[in-house]
Formats: sequence, C-alpha cells, structure tokens
Amino acid sequence: MVFQKSNQYQHNLYINSDEISSSLKDGDVIFRMGDAVWSLYFRDMSPTDKRFSHLGIVRIRNNHITVISAEALTEGGDFVKEVTLGKFLSHALSAGIYRVNNIDGALISDAAVEYVGCPFDWDFDKDEDEKIYCSELLYAVLKKLDPSIKLNTTWISRVNKYVVPIDVYLQTEYFTQIGYWGKKR
Repeated sequence: MVFQKSNQYQHNLYINSDEISSSLKDGDVIFRMGDAVWSLYFRDMSPTDKRFSHLGIVRIRNNHITVISAEALTEGGDFVKEVTLGKFLSHALSAGIYRVNNIDGALISDAAVEYVGCPFDWDFDKDEDEKIYCSELLYAVLKKLDPSIKLNTTWISRVNKYVVPIDVYLQTEYFTQIGYWGKKR
C-alpha cells in the first residue's frame, strides 16, 4: 500500500454539527482545527493544507463514540488519550472526517487503543513508537496493519527532523473525505 498525492478535495461535503455522530464509522479519522495557541504551531507543520492542527482516530463500541489522539499541552498531561467525541470537538473551530479505504475500521481503532497512555513525543521522532506525536499515531497504526506503508515526510526546521505532517493524509487517494464541519465566526 503506497500513499500518493490526490486531488480528491471534496469541499462540498459540509455537514451540520448535529450530523457529525451519524456520519462516523469505527476507524474513521477526524481532523480538527483547534482554538488554542498551540493549534497554530501544529497546523503550520503542514506545508500545504493548513486547515487542521490535530487528528484522532474514531472508536465506536456499543454505540458510544470516542476519539483516540496524542495530545500535548492539555489538561491531564501530554499523552495518547481516549476521550468522548464531544470533548475532542469542544475546542474545534472546524473538523474533517476521513475514512481509510481498504482497511477495516475496527482494525484501525483496535490498533489505536493499544497506544492509549503512551507519552507525547516532543522529539517528533517518527521512527520510534515509545512516544507518539499527533500525526505519528495514525502512521504507527497504519504501519502496524501494513508494514509496506510509505508516507511522505517533510523537513521541519523548528524540530530539525523529518516528520509526518497532518496534510500528508489529506493528499492521498488512500483516504476518502466523508464530511467537513466548521463553526460560524
């Protein structure tokens, strides 16, 4: 499985906030643009598509929706957490829902939950899994499910490393955009 650039931006998939839950399936990836100061820092690590600053993996069990994500500088510490969908979106200015093509969503969320409690990777080292940063969580999950996965990386001078930026997922034909939600300002 190889990730390649795609022109599949479907901005016409706007959904209302009350439609988010019904649009989600287990294993979907939800991207958000947060309202915190750090959101701008993480958003700017993406070289091309700067709509989002964070991502999480949706987990649905017994009709209960949670989101697993590696969060930094949040109440309760810097590590991979599983929170309710409402909590994940509580500071979102916008959100995009994407579905991974050709991998069962339950496998994705089951692999993601194994990282809950893992410390946040302030070194942004995508080559080790003992600490995980936001966009690296999805990379680690997909790599675990299919070791042949190749994603583009970007040199980020701020951290002096190649990282997996959020927009690398948005630019592949391997994901399908399901919907987009944005708060009115």
